[in-house]
Amino acid sequence: MEKKRTGVIENFMIVILAFYPLRHINWGLDLWDTGYNYANFTYMGMEHMDPMWLFSTYLSNAVGNLLTKLPGAGSLFGMNLYTGLFVSALALLSYWFCTRRLHMSVWTAFIGEMIAISLCWCPTALLYNYLTYLLFLGAVIFLYTGLTKERNGYLVAAGLCLGANVLVRFPNLSEAAMIVAVWAYDIIIWLEDRKKPIGGRKEAEENTTEGKTEKGKAAEALQHTGFWRRTLSHTGWCLLGYLSALAVLLGYIAIRYGLGEYVTGITRLFAMTDNATDYKATSMVMGVIGTYVENLYWFLRIGIIVVCGMLLFVVSELLESGLMRLKATEDSRKENNRFSTKISVAAGIAGNVIHVTVRILMIAISVAMVVWLYARNFCSFDFYSYDSMLRPGILFLMLTMMIAVIRIFDRNGAKEEKLISGMLILVILLTSLGSNNGVYPSMNNLFVAAPYTLWEIGKFFRQVKEKKIARVTISAFPAKTALAAFLLLCVVQFGGFGIHFVFAEATGVQDANAYVTNNAVLKNIRMSSDKAECMTELSAYAAENNLQGEEVILYGKVPALSYYLQMPSAFNPWSDLDSYSRDTMEQELQNLNEETPVIILGNSYALYEEGGEEALKKWNVSEKEQQAILSDGKWELLASFMEEHGYEQTFRNEKFAVYR
Repeated sequence: MEKKRTGVIENFMIVILAFYPLRHINWGLDLWDTGYNYANFTYMGMEHMDPMWLFSTYLSNAVGNLLTKLPGAGSLFGMNLYTGLFVSALALLSYWFCTRRLHMSVWTAFIGEMIAISLCWCPTALLYNYLTYLLFLGAVIFLYTGLTKERNGYLVAAGLCLGANVLVRFPNLSEAAMIVAVWAYDIIIWLEDRKKPIGGRKEAEENTTEGKTEKGKAAEALQHTGFWRRTLSHTGWCLLGYLSALAVLLGYIAIRYGLGEYVTGITRLFAMTDNATDYKATSMVMGVIGTYVENLYWFLRIGIIVVCGMLLFVVSELLESGLMRLKATEDSRKENNRFSTKISVAAGIAGNVIHVTVRILMIAISVAMVVWLYARNFCSFDFYSYDSMLRPGILFLMLTMMIAVIRIFDRNGAKEEKLISGMLILVILLTSLGSNNGVYPSMNNLFVAAPYTLWEIGKFFRQVKEKKIARVTISAFPAKTALAAFLLLCVVQFGGFGIHFVFAEATGVQDANAYVTNNAVLKNIRMSSDKAECMTELSAYAAENNLQGEEVILYGKVPALSYYLQMPSAFNPWSDLDSYSRDTMEQELQNLNEETPVIILGNSYALYEEGGEEALKKWNVSEKEQQAILSDGKWELLASFMEEHGYEQTFRNEKFAVYR
């Protein structure tokens, strides 16, 4: 009966994990990343995409293009549903791995997965992220299984996942560093083998007391040879899968597009750092390091609170010990007089009072710590903003890595636990590479790390009570109460963020209570009233003028309009991105010859086109945005193109302007 009830509960958990990632599929209109990626999926190919973006994220675009052919994929709602299922797959696969391979309790795995889903701030349209996470997770599962069960086929599968991931997003090349986990695991096995006695008991004693015997030396040499043979074998199987995936996928690209086109696109990817300096390797690495260093402020202060709590317990333990000794002394006196009895009773009561009081005090300190964190704006209850989860999320990452390091160097730790600990450190660090978003991608990929952290903390709560260091007893109670308080804060903040936050132009959607009724792509999508009004007006204009299917040039942070209006880009939907160079845009404009695509500008650029710098000041465009427009070389090219071909404004509202 108990097993049946557990099965029912687990099935309910699985249903929640499958459907909770789909909670926002009809919520919010993003004019940036969401529609931009769906436009690339819809119009995939050299004609309407920037080759750099096509080839650097080829596999994600190919998968996205397949999704557009499914029933209902012609709408934003349908595409959000299909891409949202990738998060469901991540949660379910991670849940299975945590419960079946790592043997976590179903509740630990479930709560951890809910935390991971809640921290998925990135739109699911960015398949180059979620497909990366899915293949990365597959690599972790295959590596763990292949190494712990000594099955080379799984190592090949892990290599296939990591090799394919390079074609999902080119910077995923860095994931090849997962081979470090393979080498580290082999070193751990080798060290454990060295601890085993060579030969029998007599041989072991001889090796200890008289130096190594010839037999001992031979056995040690055999161990050393075995280490290299095992390591080279594991590395070779992983490399076989990795290179096979690359060979097949690059071979397909070479046949379809030509290898020269691929090389040209990837070469431009490396050159884009001349304009987009935040994509430089040094900038990305220093950005991640800087974030962790900055948040050491909070990490160290919480640590100081824990240390002070431990010192408080040391003092209380000394007082309790002194009182207990006094009690024992009075109880052992031969003359059982009333005075000795009173002293004994008083000592016992005082010891118990100190024992209870110091624990209540530590709980109060932990509560005060949380209050202090809120008072110092460590996080907020504005769940439509990153402020609600950013610092708790960063400290959660730091806590996970700290726990993992402790487990790796724990002499009594199982080698399998050391392996998963090391792998998760690599996952957290590698996930952020290749992005200019700092540690945000790592917080978006905690599908194994979040359950692992709760799992390890749970074991700490159950198994560790106190530890003796130089005859001083150190209680674990202060660390447990502080950890519990911090985890409670995280659950509140992460849960609130997950329920309320939906990405739109890098911020959260608010007041999503209106709809666009004259655009099939945007049917049933909730959005703010001002966006709904502007999109309704633009959609009406596009329908009246039969613009669907017409090529368009979009400029001014409105790339999503290509998908929402079903207008393929003339060359790149997001041509105002820093990563898209001026030289490339100049060449693309020249390649248009006498073609004159529709041009749609975002409001700030439309204001500048209408009235120059004075118009920007009149309508209170921010100083930063004014400077960006005035120094924008690509805008100068587009403005000259518009003037040369006699473009005129044919539509205008508060957000967009159309020129034909």
